[in-house]
Amino acid sequence: MRLFKSKKYSSLEELVKACQRQDPSAQTAFYDLYKSKLLGICFRYAKTGAEAEDIFQEALIKVFKNLGELKDINVVASWVKSIVIRTAINYYNRTTKQEQLNSCVDDITAELKSEEHERIIDQMDMEVLLNVINSLPDGYRMVVNLYLIDGFSHKEIGEFLHITESTSRSQFFKGRNLLIKKLEQKGITQYEIS
Repeated sequence: MRLFKSKKYSSLEELVKACQRQDPSAQTAFYDLYKSKLLGICFRYAKTGAEAEDIFQEALIKVFKNLGELKDINVVASWVKSIVIRTAINYYNRTTKQEQLNSCVDDITAELKSEEHERIIDQMDMEVLLNVINSLPDGYRMVVNLYLIDGFSHKEIGEFLHITESTSRSQFFKGRNLLIKKLEQKGITQYEIS
């Protein structure tokens, strides 16, 4: 759990309970506590900054509307993250035609062993990685984010995006290879842990 710092509230539990009572100052403190992390998630899933802001605002409305239903305050961070990710997926499903996901034309022939891409991803700067992921076509970007960054299974991704599990696997494989290719084009071929 994150370190909690607030002038007015002595604990995260106290803050959440005040938010559940719809205390405006608590809602502001809650917003300040999670804003940067949640916006980062939104930017990973959005095509533009404006879309990320829309997703963020929509997710915050859902968070504050449903915060009263949260029983275990210890899971508030993962609960909020889940709402943001699902809001981003719903936004994507509303604004993107399904055929775009199924008809990405890039034919990537370079195959990498699974261990190699995982080693590369683990050792690189997350900001660089996220910038390159954001440059991927929509379908690839969504699946790579959901699988590689957020750890969802291909079955879950298929349910979220209304595609088959095999389509999710295919999109991930192609997206991963395109990601590696784009990293190589930027001259990033070996990574050292700093």
